[in-house]
Amino acid sequence: MVALNIEPTEITPCVKLNAETGLFIIEGKTLPENVNFFYEPILIWLNEYITNPKENTILEVKLEYINTASSKAIFSVFLKLEKLVNKGKTAKIKWFYADDDEDMKDVGEEYADVIKVPFEQIEFKAED
Repeated sequence: MVALNIEPTEITPCVKLNAETGLFIIEGKTLPENVNFFYEPILIWLNEYITNPKENTILEVKLEYINTASSKAIFSVFLKLEKLVNKGKTAKIKWFYADDDEDMKDVGEEYADVIKVPFEQIEFKAED
């Protein structure tokens, strides 16, 4: 399965989905004008991955900003990982947030409360 790599823009995150390693990364800002247009290829790729996943899958999410529409799309990504767990595979979400960004910390906590995938909140030092 070919990896999915999407370069970041001012309004969309960097996305790296690697089926060979089971490591997925979403990083940057996510506030695209058309959320469905941006996230649809990601969700389609994940649907294919779920048919033949690695034993262990890790999703690292490090967002500077997320709008409401994107938060729903990210939740859809998390639900795909939940399907892996339901199939007996191991999946984990690592949610990175800057030590000075309470909003992103809170968003991660909200996801952690509702998603049935091991969820790790990781604080990092914000750049000055």
